Amino acid sequence: GGLLGLGGGGGSAGKDNGRPYVIVMIGINGVGKSTSLAKIAYYLQRNQCTPLLAACDTFRSGAVEQLAVHASCLSVPLYHQGYAKDPSAVAKSAISKATEDGNDVVLIDTAGRMQNNVPLMKALAKLVTETRPDLVLFVCEALVGNDGMDQLTMFQKALTSGGHTRPIDGIVLTKFDTVSDKVGAALTLTHLTGVPIAFCGTGQKYNHLKPLSVPFVIQNLFS
Repeated sequence: GGLLGLGGGGGSAGKDNGRPYVIVMIGINGVGKSTSLAKIAYYLQRNQCTPLLAACDTFRSGAVEQLAVHASCLSVPLYHQGYAKDPSAVAKSAISKATEDGNDVVLIDTAGRMQNNVPLMKALAKLVTETRPDLVLFVCEALVGNDGMDQLTMFQKALTSGGHTRPIDGIVLTKFDTVSDKVGAALTLTHLTGVPIAFCGTGQKYNHLKPLSVPFVIQNLFS
């Protein structure tokens, strides 16, 4: 079974061959990708997993340090090779390191590219195709409405053209703490793409991450 029953399984997934469960986080800059990744690491720790964080945003200055702060706060290992490296190679090394050290989940941070940046999108597609992740999670803000739809579609196209054979597995909605009007946008995104919402970020703290609750959504829609 995947995390929350999501995930198509990257082919080499599962405990049977000792490979850790691999989660790749994708999305544009500024949506709270690194923070969401850290929240998922915290969630996994609470569920008896031993995650390793992989700093595969080798593009944006400060990205590795930002992830290092989260790793330190959570007391989880961080794998990085600094900047200007092939993110795909870094990701594969991180998976090997986790396998050696007995970490059962690898959380891969990726460069937050604007969806129209072709070289960066190609690099992302290469990373996803080569690491064969168990779960690809798309992070976007709950506020964006149609923007979220456009972003998700562009990312999906890039992954598909790079040879990734299945849809994005789940959506992590950030800034969901001020809901009401956002519930509709969230439902539209899921309805139109067929991609389920895995988690909602509901605040700044590591425990401010909730699997999307149907009763909560219905209550908000009809209140």
